[in-house]
This record gives sequence, structure tokens and C-alpha cells, in this order.
Amino acid sequence: MSMREKIFAANWKMNKTVAETEAFFQEFVNYPGVGRGHGVIVFPPATSLAAVRGLVGAMPIRWGAQNMYSKDSGAFTGEISGPMIRELGCSHVLIGHSERREIFRETDEDIREKVKAAHKHGLIPMLCVGETLGERKGGQAADKVVRQLAAALQGVPASEAARTQFAYEPIWAIGTGLNASSADAQEMCGLVRKQLAQLYSGELASGVPVLYGGSVKPENIAEYMLQPDIDGALIGGASLQPSSFLSIIKNAMGSRFSAS
Repeated sequence: MSMREKIFAANWKMNKTVAETEAFFQEFVNYPGVGRGHGVIVFPPATSLAAVRGLVGAMPIRWGAQNMYSKDSGAFTGEISGPMIRELGCSHVLIGHSERREIFRETDEDIREKVKAAHKHGLIPMLCVGETLGERKGGQAADKVVRQLAAALQGVPASEAARTQFAYEPIWAIGTGLNASSADAQEMCGLVRKQLAQLYSGELASGVPVLYGGSVKPENIAEYMLQPDIDGALIGGASLQPSSFLSIIKNAMGSRFSAS
């Protein structure tokens, strides 16, 4: 059994006002066992980061930003920097999410610079990779993910790569109701680990967490968690309600979920 930490990360995307964030935590705080024996990370909108800092309290939950810019400061209207994120108590930052790549046209170079900036400021980047439906049908999924990893980690030393977390998110399964089979998800998460072994070492590859994301629900999480290279999930819509998010964690952890 892998000794890697099991991680359940909630990506709220452009959802939840500060008031809605407060309501989420007022309910979530009543659930014992959250964050014990596993890791919980919440990625709220930037406008709610300060609120999350004040709401988490003694709960063993970490939080992070959904995006960051690679520069520390300057004339970059609308962006937020690593120092700003750290000041809000963030431990993590999402980098390379498919929506940033596909909608906002972030390049491999943009993503690489963000990974480096995150490490510079002591943040843990959660690097997302994944293919489109056309690429999967065309047999190009593996090549796409290998390219994304190599590009994002170019020039990143092993010491920083070992502090990076990874999420395989097939673009065609995000917000569509479709999800990769557990076998397909395992194959691609295993590919991420194999590529990391080639870029760095087998020891590093075996030690970093690799998550699956893509229409994860309470009903399907258990089958993913049975796979040897899947260490948890990056969850979108199903993390917006406290009861649903908790059900995913409970179903994933089974008897290992502590309710005390």
C-alpha cells in the first residue's frame, strides 16, 4: 500500500462569493474527521482567500489560489502574485489547469514560469496536465501529457519537483459528466509517474502525489482510489456542497476515514 498522502482538493473555479464561502465552512466545520489521515485543500476564488484564512480555524485544511502570475509585482492589471498569495496564508497554487490553457491561452512557457515562481515563494504548485477528446481518440493522449510535463518542469531542479503535486485531468471529462474509466485514469497517472522517473528519478516519482480530476463524484471515487498510482482527486462541481465533498472523502478513505 502506498504511503503517499491521500489528497482531496476542491477547485471551486469561479463559484462562491465571500458569503457563500462562509456558509460552506459554517457547515463543513461540523463534520468530524475532516483532514485527519488525509489531506484536504480548498482552492476558492481569489476574492474568498482572506475569508478562508479566517474560517478554517483549527481545522486541518490547507488552501490555495487557483492561479498566479509569474512576476512578483508590476504593471499587470488583474493579476495576483506569489507574495500576495503567501500573505493570505496559502500553501498551494493551481497551475496549468486546462481552463487556463484552453480558454486563457496560457503557453507551456507561461506555465513553466509559474511553477518556478511558486517554488520561489514557498508555495506548492499543483500542476495539471491532460488531453482533449480529439487527442484521446487520435491516440495522442500520452504524447500530450508527456510534452506538458517536460515543458512545465524544464529547468526545475529535483528538490523543487519533489515538492510539486500533479493532477491528471482529461479535458473532455471536466464539467461534462463524463469521466475516465479507472483503468484509463490509472494508465495516465502511471504515465505521469513514469515520466517523472525519466526526468528525475524513480525515488522522486514514487514519492509525489498524483491526483485524478474529471467529473469525480461520491459514486465513483472508490474505484479510482483502488488504483496504485492515484493518490486522491481534484474535484470541481461535486466539491461545492459540503455534504458531497465530504462523501467523496469518506467513500475514498473507507475504513481509514476517522470520525473522531
